Amino acid sequence: MDGTLQIKYAILLPPTALVLLTGIVFVRLYLDRIGEIRARRIHPQKLASAKATQETLQNVAASDHFRNLFEVPVLFYALCGFLAITGLTNLFLLASAWGYVVLRAAHAYVHLGTNTVIRRFQLFLASSFVLYAMWAVFAVRLLTA
Repeated sequence: MDGTLQIKYAILLPPTALVLLTGIVFVRLYLDRIGEIRARRIHPQKLASAKATQETLQNVAASDHFRNLFEVPVLFYALCGFLAITGLTNLFLLASAWGYVVLRAAHAYVHLGTNTVIRRFQLFLASSFVLYAMWAVFAVRLLTA
């Protein structure tokens, strides 16, 4: 495999890592939710809707973060797919993709740990900046290809 082809497919590794992070957060969500339901003896029917769940459960950080991983990261998944399809990936975009994943992992660590809002916001802002910079570079590369 030549270097260009390797970079083309290497862009699929960061979104794969983000899927792994999402899976880890899902396991945490499951464990937290089942643990709280058992500990507080909550009847499952009391959690029939998202609103009822938010009002009933106390430990919702993992569910909030899991939902968050399906918001802005969708733009990351799309971009990485477009980069793989078009072959317009370069080392800057590949490094930025890994940077995005690292920032999202740090965001998850803070959200599910200390939950320091200002630190969470800083990490969210940094990851969003990286993502939109990647989109800008992709757009330029696409228009000049």
